[in-house]
Amino acid sequence: MRATVIHGERDVRLEEVEQPRLSTGGDAIVRVVASCVCGSDLWPYRGVTPTNHPHRIGHEFVGIVDEVGPDVVTIRPGDFVIAPFYDCDMTCVNCLNGVSTSCLNGGWWGADDRLGGFADGGQGEFVRVPHADGSLVATPGQPDDSLIPGLLSLADVMGTGHHAAVSAGVTVGSTVVVVGDGAVGLCAVIAAKRLGASRIVSMSRHPQRQALAREFGATDVVEERGDEGVARIKAMFDGVGADCVLECVGTSESMDQAIRSTRPGGTVGYVGAPGGGSALPIRPLFNSNIGVNGGVAPVRNYVQELLPEVLAGAIQPGRVFDLELPLAEVAEAYAAMDERRAIKVLLRP
Repeated sequence: MRATVIHGERDVRLEEVEQPRLSTGGDAIVRVVASCVCGSDLWPYRGVTPTNHPHRIGHEFVGIVDEVGPDVVTIRPGDFVIAPFYDCDMTCVNCLNGVSTSCLNGGWWGADDRLGGFADGGQGEFVRVPHADGSLVATPGQPDDSLIPGLLSLADVMGTGHHAAVSAGVTVGSTVVVVGDGAVGLCAVIAAKRLGASRIVSMSRHPQRQALAREFGATDVVEERGDEGVARIKAMFDGVGADCVLECVGTSESMDQAIRSTRPGGTVGYVGAPGGGSALPIRPLFNSNIGVNGGVAPVRNYVQELLPEVLAGAIQPGRVFDLELPLAEVAEAYAAMDERRAIKVLLRP
């Protein structure tokens, strides 16, 4: 089959690789219907995270189950399934505590699993899923093609934006600032509105992304950054800042922006994959009673909550996919994301 392999900085290739096979009993083979490029994929693409040897890449996909192992109970061949951006069993104590990203038996796509098999990268034609009953969520019937982008967003960005809002404690009446206008930041706007925020500020300098943020529920847009951005936010919220700030980028600058935009006693919900930077400024946090909560989003724990609203069209996170390309053009997909010519690229095999 064909799958994406990263060889080094700005060197992504579609190559012929071995077809996956069932091997451990509880696994499944999924034929990928759609996958995508994630903002976190850009860290190795840009060389921020070194690539020491060529390896498979991609961690978001939806597809149709081709085969299942003899121990699989709930997933069946022919099911249309959503896969989170990691493998998990949904039975260990961490999964049951709502933190499936810390699954005691799980792992990551494009790597060897803990069962002696290989979990294929998501940017390919097929993926072997080690824990089919845990990782995969089947939709009720075969979805219309128009729903594919929204369902794919549940593999990562919609659940991640939701995690930012939940981590920050967004509730009815909260004032919210979203730092970052990528796919996760835009989905965080959806999440904040869905949870009842009274005012939502999108920090964005990109006209198309600003427009989409407003359509998703942002009440205000702030283009300024640094000290000017902080001053603007504080002026909008009683001179002290917002109740909840959602950090959706992952740089030291974005975290600084988030912390300084939060009112005393407020909370930063952070989900941006860290790309390097300094430690948290404990003394300012201490002095202002500002909380910082979040991390790698346990999106598998959120799928059942968000899925009905995607299917019903109540939320439309699939609109963050503003470019669709065939898998054969995966190198162009990465370039478009890297150059900010696209918010998020959907790939079809």
